[in-house]
This record gives sequence, C-alpha cells and structure tokens, in this order.
Amino acid sequence: MKLSELLAGQNHHVLQGDPGETHITAGTAFDADRVAPGSLYVAVPGHLAGGPGTVAPALARGAAAVLVEDDCELPAAAEGACVVRVPDARVTAAVVASRYYGEPGRSMDMVAVTGTNGKTSVSYMVESVLRISEGVRAGVIGTAGSRIGDELIPMPRSVLTTPESPDLQYLLGCMRDRAVGTVVLEATSMGLLTHRVDRTFVDVGVFTNLSQDHLDDHGTMDDYRDAKLRLFQGLCRHAVVNADDPVGAGIGKLMPGAVTTYALDAEADYRATDLVVDASGTRFTLHHDGRKYPAAIPAPGRFSVANALATVAACHTLGHDLAGLVSALERMPQIPGRFERVTTSSGTSVIVDYAHSPDSLNKVLATIRGFARSKVITVFGCGGDRDTTKRAEMGTIAGTHSDLCVLTSDNPRNEDPEAILDQVAPGIEETGTPYERFADRRGAIGFALSAAGPDDIVLVAGKGSEPYQIVGDALIPFSDTATVRELAGVLPADRGGRPAVR
Repeated sequence: MKLSELLAGQNHHVLQGDPGETHITAGTAFDADRVAPGSLYVAVPGHLAGGPGTVAPALARGAAAVLVEDDCELPAAAEGACVVRVPDARVTAAVVASRYYGEPGRSMDMVAVTGTNGKTSVSYMVESVLRISEGVRAGVIGTAGSRIGDELIPMPRSVLTTPESPDLQYLLGCMRDRAVGTVVLEATSMGLLTHRVDRTFVDVGVFTNLSQDHLDDHGTMDDYRDAKLRLFQGLCRHAVVNADDPVGAGIGKLMPGAVTTYALDAEADYRATDLVVDASGTRFTLHHDGRKYPAAIPAPGRFSVANALATVAACHTLGHDLAGLVSALERMPQIPGRFERVTTSSGTSVIVDYAHSPDSLNKVLATIRGFARSKVITVFGCGGDRDTTKRAEMGTIAGTHSDLCVLTSDNPRNEDPEAILDQVAPGIEETGTPYERFADRRGAIGFALSAAGPDDIVLVAGKGSEPYQIVGDALIPFSDTATVRELAGVLPADRGGRPAVR
C-alpha cells in the first residue's frame, strides 16, 4: 500500500522521499528489532525498544519509510530514505496501522472494557456467554494475551494489556480473517491515553469502576479518571456503565442518549437483587425493562454479579437475546486467575485472584469472609516501580480480613523486594494479625499451604493468571495456579527454616 494512501488526510510534512512512490508491504513497527523489509518504522519518542535514536538500525533492517515527530534529528543513515514528520507519532500510527489492515474493527462487533477492576473478567464473560448462548466466534485481547476461543494468537511476549496500535490492528486483522464475529478488548488507562485504541471503531464501551491504582503512571486520580474517560469521548458508539460508581454515573453527560446503565444499588437499566452467595457462586435476580430473570454465576461475590450485569448489558446492546445470555451465565467456565479455585488433597480451598489494588483486595477478601467456615490465610504483595502509597493500605486490608498473612513479592521489577515488604508490613502490624515474610513467592505459597487446615481458605492474590514474575527487566516464568497445584500434594512435613510468626 502506498504511504501516501496511509497518510491521506493526516497532518504531515515530507522531509525527504516521495510517499506516493513508497510502498509499505510489511506493516508498521515501533520496535527497531521488529522491522522487516518493507515496514513503516514509527519513531515514537520514549518508546523503550525504539524512538528517534533507533532510526538508523530500523533502516538497516529494511524499513521502507520512517515517521518522526517534530523535534527528531535524522541520522546520516536516513539520507535517501522516505521520511515524514508528524505532530504526534502515536496518533498517526493508529490511523496508519488501521488503514494498512483494512480497518478491521469495522467488520466485527467491537467491545472495549475499561475500569480499575473487572476488565479481564468481563472480557472472558462476554466471550463465554456469546459462545454458549449463540455459538458466536469471539476474540479476546487483554491481560492473558490474545485468543480466538481457546486458540492463542502468537505474539512477541509483552506486559501490555492493551497492545500498541500496530500489534492491536494486526490482531484485529487476524481475527477478521478468521471469521470472528465479536472482539472484546481490555482498554487500559495507558492504552487509551497513548492512542492504542484509536481507530478500532468500538461499538460498545464498558466502564466497570474507578479506584486507586496506577498513580505511578498518571500522578493524580483526576488524571487517571480522565484517561479512562477517553473511551467515551469519541472512541465508542454506545456506553455500558456502572451506575453504582460516581464516575460511571457521570458518563451520561459525555454521551447523551447513548448510555446503558447497570447497578446493584442505584436505579439502572439492568439491576441485580436477592443475591445469595456461597463458595460455589452467586444466585440473583436480574431486572430489565420490567421483567425478572432468575440468574446464577459460578463465581462468588457482589463484584462478580456486577461483572455479569456489565456482560449481559453489553451483549444485549449488540442485539443478542437476553434470556439466552442470562441462561449462559450459569454455564460459564472458571476464569483463569479470577477467583480461580483449587482444592488440595487435604481439603484446603485455595483461591487465586488478580486482586492487586486496595479496592480489589478488599472486595475479594470481604467475599471470602462471607462464606469462610474457618481460617483465612492471605498470600499477597505489591508490585515494584508502582504507586507506593497503596502498600501499607493493602497490608491493613489483608490484616483486617485474614487470620494469617503471608507477605511476599509480586512483580518487584527494579525495586528491592525486601524494601517493598518493609513498606507493606506496618499496615498488617496495625491490625495485630500474625504474618510471615517470604520474598520468594514459591516459598510463601508453600508456607501458606502447610499452615492451612482442611476447612481453611488460602487466598493467593496479586498476579492471577500472569505466567511470569517481572524481576528487573526480565520476565521469569511463574504461575500462581501451577505452583499451588504442584505444591498442594507435597507439603513440607515440618516448619523448619521459617521466620517466627510476628
């Protein structure tokens, strides 16, 4: 495709070469080491594997053209190459990548889910209920990677929940070409802020909730909120929002006449009442348009019901049969790493959950306390290079709801794991709950299993279905669920080598 066609209508200035004679045949790339002959290389300032400083190696790998921003100085290697300057490389890249793949979002029903908590759960639920109720072939893009049904789409390993626009448009193109009818995308605050979701042509944008998280990226809660709200400022045709959340309740002003609401407490288009929660799940009554629907989901808790309401509302808005959607809820499979339950050979219940913010940890533990018959043991930590203000608060939450806490590493990244534990520990100590410290996460899980009795519940929180730990800049293979299953039948015979309970 000619570069001039990809840039049509976009603010740009040709520095050298002829876009009308330059053909892009291998897509777009932000990373210099992923450039193939015929690629358009986008030099995004600050991008870890790219940026203006990597124009020369990108050209050496065969880039057909380069997009730069206003303040980029060209290396000598760029002489003779087609180089175009644009005001914002990310904004232009989203347009170019979408056009290169034929604007694939237009060919499918697109659902984008944003909010602090619930993005992955709602994404899985949407795929499950559409497949179960009507046999819809759906794609999912998010924390656990990208898949069509159970088929993973291979991509370079990344920690991004919302892929960069070149990768996202490639994935959407793959899904369209494989006859996918609906795609559900996790839209993170940073994904929205950095224009990764631009030009995906979202039909339904879902807002779940807003609570403290990612202040390391955004600085203030107002900026974090505003990043989430970008989805509802021209990026989607219709909104499905949680009316119980103050931010969700205000989205109607951004999209008058194009908002559907759901809630457990507030008045809304979709409501749930009569909740009955136990360890196996939740039964409730769903209300919509003057009718009542008996419903059940295989996940405990109010937050799980809220996610189910969001799912049903989004799918019904797309035109799917409501009664069939409600019936499918009860038959959904367990969501990996979201209140995922494992029973050990000794009868201990283990719950693996992604809860890694104060609000999500509080909700998960409050739900567990609601049906626990004996002790609750919580294994958790806090991520490195992330908002430090939530660490002691999470310690307080864990200590308040638990009989024993096991403090451990989450993704330490470039921080000293022990220093992170030092910041979490005072929160536990103020509750008086006994706790242990293990910087080694495997050791922490092993200790928790060894300390648990047949009727106890062990919560392993923070990483959910993530298949790695981030240590420094490396992704070290590690799975909470796999570790639980491995250790459950071979627990330590004694307690030697452990620090004393405080």
